[in-house]
Amino acid sequence: MSTNTGDGRDGDGGTTKIDVRVPTAMVDAIDEEFARRGYTSRSEAIRDALRDWLDPSVQLSEETLADLAESRKQRETGKTTSLDDDRA
Repeated sequence: MSTNTGDGRDGDGGTTKIDVRVPTAMVDAIDEEFARRGYTSRSEAIRDALRDWLDPSVQLSEETLADLAESRKQRETGKTTSLDDDRA
């Protein structure tokens, strides 16, 4: 590992370079995808993925997911009402 101080984007004023071995197919997939997702480099995309790993997004509970599925099913079968109809 080597430490570079510089861009400050990591919050503490510097960055540390690490070497990681990943399958070639994974690197190819990252290279095909990072620009499409709005990243300027492979490193930026990987840093963002690591941030998500360290501080994961909130996960919906099984109950909430079931409620959403039921709501979607009701909407698709026309078993919903508009807000205006509910108010009346």
